[in-house]
Parts: sequence; structure tokens; C-alpha cells
Amino acid sequence: MKINNILFFVAFAIVLMAGCKSQKGKFEFLSPKSGETIILGEKVAVRMQFPDSMLDSIVYSIDGRVIESKQDTTELLLDTESIGLGARNMVAKLYREGKEDVAFSNITILPESPRQYTFEVVNEYPHDTTAFTQGLEFENGFLYESTGAGNDLITSLRKVELTTGRVLQKKEITGADVSGEPYFGEGMTIVEDKIVMLTWRNKLGYVFNKNTFEQIGTFNYQQSTQGWGLCYDGKRLIKTDSSNKLYFLDPSTYQEIGFISVYDHNGAVDYINELEYIDGNVYANIYGKDIVVIINPETGAVEGQINFVGLYKNAKRHAVDEEMNGIAYDKVGKRLFVTGKQWNKLYEVKIVER
Repeated sequence: MKINNILFFVAFAIVLMAGCKSQKGKFEFLSPKSGETIILGEKVAVRMQFPDSMLDSIVYSIDGRVIESKQDTTELLLDTESIGLGARNMVAKLYREGKEDVAFSNITILPESPRQYTFEVVNEYPHDTTAFTQGLEFENGFLYESTGAGNDLITSLRKVELTTGRVLQKKEITGADVSGEPYFGEGMTIVEDKIVMLTWRNKLGYVFNKNTFEQIGTFNYQQSTQGWGLCYDGKRLIKTDSSNKLYFLDPSTYQEIGFISVYDHNGAVDYINELEYIDGNVYANIYGKDIVVIINPETGAVEGQINFVGLYKNAKRHAVDEEMNGIAYDKVGKRLFVTGKQWNKLYEVKIVER
């Protein structure tokens, strides 16, 4: 029995030594470790374990894009700012003696924790409870609002008097698309003398004359499958579709010209809804939450988060179909307005950093 035990441990040791020897000189990533999370902006040293032989070259790539080619084993300094947010696949290819070895790793790049804000109510104004608010804009003393068709309400575009909540002008949109899906209004924005408005699942956008509300055009969605929020940064339309993406559209042709993915310190931020462009950033409602996030539209990083919990004190508020939705900004008076679907109040608020 003792002899068998001794033989077992000898055999185990031989296997262990063989295993260690087989790992010696393996081509693999030492850093960053696979699965590691890195803060956007950090410089990261890429270090490899190399085989015990001469190399001809080593080529590094991220998500299929070559970022560096070297002919030595020195570390590579990775600038995460140039890579962008999200999950990234890293590949290193080693060429030696006419052969190719490949090593893999993956990392996730996320922004720092966003700055936290709360609010102070400056003014309260009446808001039409038949407005299933989807888009909100402020221009020249008036609110412009797009509504969806929730709770048997009709999709519409409206011009509203701020102080009274009175609807001064209204265009209703009825009917259905070729698939039988009723037209359901979503986000809207103002582009010079036009109003651009989205529909939800109809994959169709409308263009209206701002003054008369006459329909002057339509456009179809491309990669974005739904219409949620919309704003205008002076050069591009910015659109959401329920995911964590901001899509950029040409304001003349309405063709999608690119997108950026949105992340905070926890990961992808989905359900981005109504939008407003304010001083270089995108302010966005998050569907189902009394939260507005402040997004850097160049990086996709959530740089701020405004907690509006407790703003709307209507005890009869329902959890569904009365979500916070609607952000408008008075560029001249520097005033911020927020409301929600079928809310009886529209609020002018001041944002306060915690």
C-alpha cells in the first residue's frame, strides 16, 4: 500500500513538472489581464510573455484594427482615450522562424463615476394631462411638444404657452403604417425653420414646417430600429432607439452617419429616451427612472447624473405610462424645464451638485 502511494506521488510530480515545462515560454498576455476593467483615459502597459526564441515581429490589434507593430519584446503603452468605451478584444500576433503564434485578451473600458446632482424647483407651470409627452423643446418663449398615443390618446405635435400650459397650435397624426402598426409619436427637435419628429416602431420620421405644422417630408430609419429621443447639436441630429447608442443623422438628408455607445462606471446605459442638447452635452431621460444623465457626445461617457426622485408629488401617479420624460432648455434665459407623460405639472428647475 505504501509502495503504491509512493509511485502515485512520483507519477504526479512527473506530470506536474511536464505541465510546468510545457507552459514555459508560452506566448500570452501578462497585462492587462483578460476581463480587466480600465478607466477611460488611463495609460495601460501591455506586457507579453514570449517564447524562448528570437522573434521577427509582433503585431497588436484591438477589435481587428492594428494599433502597433514592433520588432522587440518591449512593452506597449496603450492610450485608452483613443480606443473608446466598452468591451474590447485584444490580439497579439507573434511571427518567428516562419511561424505565427496568437495571443488573446479582452478588456472593458469605462468612464469614471459621474458627478452627482440634485435639483431645486424654481417655478411650476400647468401641464396638459392628455399629453403623453415624448419630445419637448423651448424656443422664443413657447414650448413645442410631441406626444405619443398612450391610453387611447392621439399622437400629436403641439405649440404650448409656458405659463398657462394652454395648447396654442396642434397637429394630430392618425392612421397606421403598411404593417398595420398605428403611428406612435416619439421625440422631436427644432432645426431652424423645421420640426423633426420620430415615430416609435414605424421606422419613420416626419419633417414639419415649424410655423404652420404642415408636413413637408418624411424619412426612414437605417440601423436604428426604433425612434425614442431626438435633439440637435447645431450640426447633427442625435437620435436614440432604446439601446445604449446615440445615432448621428445628417440634418439635411436624415441619413445615419454614425453612432456612439453610452457607458457609465457600471457599464452600458440602456433605455436612453428623450434628449436635449445643452452647452456641449446631451441630457437624457432614462426610461422608467426619475433620472437624467449628462452624456459627453464625443466619448459616450456619462459625466453626470441628476436625481429627480421626489420632484413629481402626484399621489395618483401610475408606475407605467406616467414616466418622467421631457427636457427643454431656454438658451437665452438659461432655464431648464422638465416634465413627464401625462403629468399635471411642468417644472423649471435649477441643478445643484451634491
